[in-house]
Amino acid sequence: MTDPSSDLAARICGWLAGTGIELFELRGPGTLIRLQRNGTTYTVPPATVTADVVRSGSVGVLRLAHPLRPAPLVHVGDAVRAGQALAVLQLGAVLLSVAAPRDGVVRRILAADGSTIGYGEPLVELE
Repeated sequence: MTDPSSDLAARICGWLAGTGIELFELRGPGTLIRLQRNGTTYTVPPATVTADVVRSGSVGVLRLAHPLRPAPLVHVGDAVRAGQALAVLQLGAVLLSVAAPRDGVVRRILAADGSTIGYGEPLVELE
């Protein structure tokens, strides 16, 4: 079985052949295709982006910002470190940190601020 992203990359290389585009990048769920002009041809180094979904370890109300600070803890596109707070879950007066399991980049925020969250619910996607 062939890798669909490689087939797509090869087709895109053909389309780009007559252009002056030096760098082309296409992102999709779990895939990154980056094509760079090398003289008259494009190199095709498709790299898989591993996305991790950070899930709730408890029930509560999702807070994307700490209640004492107006700014969200993270934004889409932010680089984060392992253990860094991505959000908090509020249970009454108790705040539980939702920490990044590894270094990465915030790809998507999957739950809305103020929403009631169940155990294991997806909250943030990291790449």
